[in-house]
Formats: sequence, C-alpha cells, structure tokens
Amino acid sequence: MATQENYQIKLPQFEGPFDLLLFFIERDELDIYNIPITRITNDFLTYIHQQEKLNIELSSEFILFISTLMRIKAKMLLPRKEVDAQGNEIDPRQELVDKILEYKRFKEASLQMAELEATRMLMVKRGNLTQELNGIGEDAAEGTEIQSVTLFKLMKTFERVMQRLHERNNKPVHTVIRYNYTMEGSREHVLTTIRNGRTVSFEKIFEVCEDRIHAIFLFLGLLELAQQRYMTILVGEGKNNFIVEWNDNRAEELNLTEAEAEAPPQDLYQQDTALQFPELTDNGSNNENALDDTTITPEL
Repeated sequence: MATQENYQIKLPQFEGPFDLLLFFIERDELDIYNIPITRITNDFLTYIHQQEKLNIELSSEFILFISTLMRIKAKMLLPRKEVDAQGNEIDPRQELVDKILEYKRFKEASLQMAELEATRMLMVKRGNLTQELNGIGEDAAEGTEIQSVTLFKLMKTFERVMQRLHERNNKPVHTVIRYNYTMEGSREHVLTTIRNGRTVSFEKIFEVCEDRIHAIFLFLGLLELAQQRYMTILVGEGKNNFIVEWNDNRAEELNLTEAEAEAPPQDLYQQDTALQFPELTDNGSNNENALDDTTITPEL
C-alpha cells in the first residue's frame, strides 16, 4: 500500500506572516506607525483564501497572526481604552509595530549579508577548478531562468489561465441556419398561386410550408402583396375562415404603368414645324409684297 508523502515547500517571497505584512505595508505605502488594522486583516484573509484555492497549505503562524490582528482590532473598538501607569492611553498596535520594526531591521541586515556573499562569490581564486566547474553546471542547469519569478506573479498568471479557461468553456455559441427559401421567392409563390386560382382559401397558400420559418416567410409575402393591392382578403363562411381574391383592376393598372415606364421618351425638340415662304416670280426674284405678308408659324 502506497503511503502519501508530505512535502514542505518554502516560498522565497514570504517566509512568515511578518514578511507578508511588511510586503503589504510597502506595496500600499502605509505608515508603519499608524497601521490600518482593518485593511491589513482583509489583505491577510484574501491571501489565505487564494492559497486555499490553490491547495497550498499555510503554516499555523499565519492563522495565529490573523487572530492577533483581530484581537488588536477588537481592542481598538472598545469604548474604554487601556492606560499605562502614567495615565497615557495605550495603543493596541504598538506591540505589533515594534515587532515589525525589529523584523525589518533583521531582514535588511540579511539582505546586506546576501549582497556581500554574492560579491564574494564573484571573486574566484585562480586555479580553483572545482568551483569553476560547479558554476558552469549551475548556469547550464534547468530552471535557472525562473529564479526571478515570485509567488504573486505565478498566482496572477494562474488566475488569468483559469479565467480564460472559464470564458472559453462558457463562450456563447451562435448557430446560423441557411434556409432554402427567400423573401422574394415566397412572395412570388403567393402571387402565382392567387393569380392562377383567382380565389383561394387562406390555408391553401400554406400547403407548401416546410417548417415554421417558411410559413412566416409566406405570411409576410402575403401581407406585402395585400398592401400593394394585388389581392383582397375577405371573410368566408364559418369561424376564422378567410379567402384571398385576385384583384384584376390592380393588375391592369400595374401593367399600364410598366408599359409607360418602358416606352421611349419623346423628344420635345423634334417637332414638325410648318414654314410658309413667299412664292417666287418668273424671273426668280422674290415678291416683296408677298414677303411682307409671310409669317412663320411653328406648330406646337
């Protein structure tokens, strides 16, 4: 039977609750001597919930630290404040501030020592072949390119991946259906049916319907033709019985209109004009009297 092994992972960013608290203070540029307990408590709770979503086990130090923050918050809400021997009001946050300052001093000292160590590591004695080989192996090792990756960067990237996966799985899908009939074809079918039958029942027009959408197309075509007075919808015998009747007058009117539209336009400038000229005499000269009496009359 296989036994489950417990792995302890040490994150380089936050080694404890004070490290995380110092990160929040520096990130939000808070006054270390006037810490907003409510805001810091909410940040800690958000951090713990995010770790729970990622199935990362937190040490008991974080839980204990949150309880300490809540205890400080409760003391600040009390109407009667605690006072010292001199009668001065005691700030419940003072103990926390002292611990943060002490932790900050130790952290800065450790960073300075780490810088000194890194500087010293760059100073290699001549002939130290073993250290040179170790350095080459470390540079060529896998995973060296992710040394600068922090926990929060990984968390943000993972959250974006999960969000994109959720959006992709819940992306709305639109189905476009292409029908074999059109509005013009449906209108032409209704027009042909009524023109051939002269008088047809309302139900006969929809005998060719393939589905609900086809019936809607035919009904819209029928309404359009009725609006253009190609036909007349009458009430027949019985209940909800309608009859569609062809309108011959409208058809003749439309035919005449189409014939006039297809006829070539007449040229108003090409009109016959009757001109009367004076008669010539035998010698070829014009008769002056006749010329005076001659008028040019255009036919309008």
